[in-house]
Amino acid sequence: MSEKTSRRDFVKTGVAAAGTAAVYHRSVHAKIIGANDRINLGFIGVGGRGNSLLRDFSLAAKTTPAQIVAICDAYRKRVTNAQANVEKLTQTKPEMGTMDYHEVIARKDIDAVIIATPDHWHAPMAIEAMKAGKDVYCEKPMTRTVDEAKKFYEVSKATNRVVQIGSQTTSSDQWWKARKAIEDGMIGQLLMSQGSYHRNSIEGEWNYTIDPNAGPQGKGDDFIDWKMWLGNAPQRPFSAERFFRFRKYWDYSGGIATDLFYHVVAPLNLCWGEAQFPHKVMASGGTYVFKDGREVPDTFHLIAEFPKGHSLVLSSSMANSQHIPGLIRGHEGTIMMVPEGQFEGRVDHITVTPERIAKKKFVEKYGSEEVKLMTEKRETHYENFLRCVKTREKTVLDPLTAFKAMTTIAMSVQSYREGRVLYFNEVTQKVTDKPAEAMQAKI
Repeated sequence: MSEKTSRRDFVKTGVAAAGTAAVYHRSVHAKIIGANDRINLGFIGVGGRGNSLLRDFSLAAKTTPAQIVAICDAYRKRVTNAQANVEKLTQTKPEMGTMDYHEVIARKDIDAVIIATPDHWHAPMAIEAMKAGKDVYCEKPMTRTVDEAKKFYEVSKATNRVVQIGSQTTSSDQWWKARKAIEDGMIGQLLMSQGSYHRNSIEGEWNYTIDPNAGPQGKGDDFIDWKMWLGNAPQRPFSAERFFRFRKYWDYSGGIATDLFYHVVAPLNLCWGEAQFPHKVMASGGTYVFKDGREVPDTFHLIAEFPKGHSLVLSSSMANSQHIPGLIRGHEGTIMMVPEGQFEGRVDHITVTPERIAKKKFVEKYGSEEVKLMTEKRETHYENFLRCVKTREKTVLDPLTAFKAMTTIAMSVQSYREGRVLYFNEVTQKVTDKPAEAMQAKI
């Protein structure tokens, strides 16, 4: 907490205070944005990813007029640098630079907030912002846990806010081409989706640069508000390692699953036609190479099964960079999404090929044993969000789709940490250690 924020005030703003959002009926007095109005944006979290978003939204503002009026971070140097960067990009310096995110959310002139903080802050900040009448662009992962994602979704629904979750690849066209191919029956019954995310950096993944002078005792721009940064995470003495390399620790991140697999699970939910909760999730892996004190594994594998009768298989290592093909398998054919396996970014085409049992029918219908579906340019993730703030339409990666994707991701983290297979009861929306049918039989 900052000096201005008491423990009691903080608890009010946390996820616990969100309560059951389904019963949240307080009206939100948000400003109505006219067709010619400029959207006012507040940025919360301007480290590496947040600083990139300053540029991305400045570019998107050329399509739908918007301006950055407030900057917030728990590290004062980042606030100073971000304000200077915005001024270079737009020739206008943000009016507010603060280390207390409550001040950003409290501003009545701000229409939307962009949240690019460590993962443990996503749900509390987004929920508080939505209750204050702000639309929200929240970086992936949506949250850290299933319960947080559920509350996030419920509050978005109750407050009728526009929300975009920042897995930018979902705004690329290939997912929508694959969705139509599946709907058109090009691969028959859906069986399995597979993909990977592999890296092998010299420094070891997530070993971001540490500023040696930064900390709670730092002077001027070197000051870090450690208590504010920790928020609802377990209280610990200041650790520069934890602050600058938060993705290596369970308190603030889910490692590979939350940082990278969200880029695979979210767009696949678009491909499948209807976003889906998993039925069963299991995970394995370990820290095989980077034994540097990190808590999250450097190698991680996820298997999920879905009630509609198909599976998801993902593999990843931060110690080997060779991918496996990213594809969607059906009984009668296969969609090759990304030959090198990494589900991120735009591709110029995807390829559909038939299985032997369906080849004759496929060739008769499409005139070839292989069909390339060319992709088209779409609006960017940021342009989509700004446009939807104006029109009040549903974004590409809306809260419900994001919640369903987050459920698979968060369950895989829990499965790995607890060393057991987990199940999801879609009726109660709870994670259990037994299939829903078994739970029902007990009742």
